[in-house]
Amino acid sequence: MARDRISPSMQLAVIAAEDQRFPEHNGFDFKAIQRALDHNFDGGRLRGASTLTQQTAKNLFLWSGRSWVRKGLEAWFALLLELLWDKGRILEVYLNIVEFGPGIYGVEAAGRYYFGVPARQLGPWQSARLAAVLPNPYRYRAQPPSPYVERRSRWIAQQMRQLGNVTLEAVDR
Repeated sequence: MARDRISPSMQLAVIAAEDQRFPEHNGFDFKAIQRALDHNFDGGRLRGASTLTQQTAKNLFLWSGRSWVRKGLEAWFALLLELLWDKGRILEVYLNIVEFGPGIYGVEAAGRYYFGVPARQLGPWQSARLAAVLPNPYRYRAQPPSPYVERRSRWIAQQMRQLGNVTLEAVDR
C-alpha cells in the first residue's frame, strides 16, 4: 500500500515509538547504539538499538532470532536500503510488512483487525496503540491492551505531539 494511503498519525507513531532519529541518520543510530551498549553493560535488561531501516531489512530479507551472522547481514541490507531508497519508501515498506500480532502483517491488516478501519483512517490514539505492540507483537496486544500497552501508548502519543509534522516533513526531503 502506498504511503499516502497510510494515516500520517500512524507514520508518526512508528517513528515516535521505534526510531525518533529516523529522518536524521543513514540507517544506523550510533547514539542509540552507544546508549544500548552502556545500558546492557551496566546489567540492565537487554536492550537493542535497531533503526527502522534495520528492522525493514530484517523483516524483508532475513530470519528472526539473534546471531552475529544475522546482525551482520541486517547491517549490510540496511546500508543497501539507505543507498537505494529514500526515507519515505523505507517507512512505507516497513509499515506494510511489520507484524502487529500473530499473522497480522502490515498496518492495513492491523487497522482493520483491531479497530475496523483502513490504515488511512487510523487516528493518533489508534496509531499509538498499534505502535505500542511493536517491541513484541506476540506478547503485547493492541486490543484489549495490557497496562503496559496503555502506558506505552500514552508515552508514544506524547512523543508524537513533541515530534509533530516536522518529522514527517523531514522524511519527505
